[in-house]
Amino acid sequence: MRKAAMPILPVKFILFCLIAVIWLGTMPGSAASNPGSSRMVNVADGVSLRVIESGKASGEPALVFIPGWSTGVDIWNHQIDTFAKTHRAIAFDPRSQGDSTKTTRGNTPETRAQDLHALLEPLGVRRPVLIGWSQGVQDVAAYVERYGSNDLAGIVLVDAAVSDGADGIVARPQETAAKFKMFAVYQAHQKEYLGGMMRAIISKPGGDDAIARLVETGMKTPADIGVAMLIADMFGVNRTPALKKIDCPTLIIASAKSDELARQQAAANQIPHARLEKIEDAAHAVFLDQPDRFDELVKSFVAKLPANNAPN
Repeated sequence: MRKAAMPILPVKFILFCLIAVIWLGTMPGSAASNPGSSRMVNVADGVSLRVIESGKASGEPALVFIPGWSTGVDIWNHQIDTFAKTHRAIAFDPRSQGDSTKTTRGNTPETRAQDLHALLEPLGVRRPVLIGWSQGVQDVAAYVERYGSNDLAGIVLVDAAVSDGADGIVARPQETAAKFKMFAVYQAHQKEYLGGMMRAIISKPGGDDAIARLVETGMKTPADIGVAMLIADMFGVNRTPALKKIDCPTLIIASAKSDELARQQAAANQIPHARLEKIEDAAHAVFLDQPDRFDELVKSFVAKLPANNAPN
């Protein structure tokens, strides 16, 4: 998972992962706590998503947490537990990730946006707050591009710049070359790569067991599918036009150390009702490194949303 929607990995991160292939060994697994009820929900022909729900159905607006590349609902455990006290909290494994259906079809932000739209209906979710991290930022942008934002109470984009697609290859050729080198490392040494990646994006991992659990989840995505996801995320579509289509309150939360900080600030400037907040002493997974600060920002944002969330 790179610096932005898992996509867009900085060169220093690529080097870290290359080193990780050499020195990372097998790490012990550990049991994960389940913060809510789990079920499978069909969203497309032959595709079902694992969904976790917790909290009160009357806790409006519902908060929908969207994970990044090669991760799943469990990475949001702390947030689900925290926000379920006051809201309906929902998280899910995107297609081909975690315990959701593995498929060679539709592993793009655009199809995952359709999955999300199809998921909200059977769950009875109306005007939620979408909270997308890393790859999840691309999914939210694709959702807005296809469905607009009138049916959303708010948007939270977490530490990722919205992809400018193939235009980014021309704008950042050295960064692009480094990413393609990373693809080969990931395919050849998936487990070791994921271990190195997790230690790069989480500066306070809480021990080897926590990393091992994340690696175990990442290994559920076949490597070839994982690479296809990254290419679609980073180079498939220029999603930046979606920024100007966002007309609901938007919060962008970035690591103060993010290599994409300038691009995230530029995104905030293009969204009519947006602000950017930086979190100090945190890597890419800001909500794991500084959970209290992250939760505080989201709570404040949600508290200030318009009381009347009914569509016009």
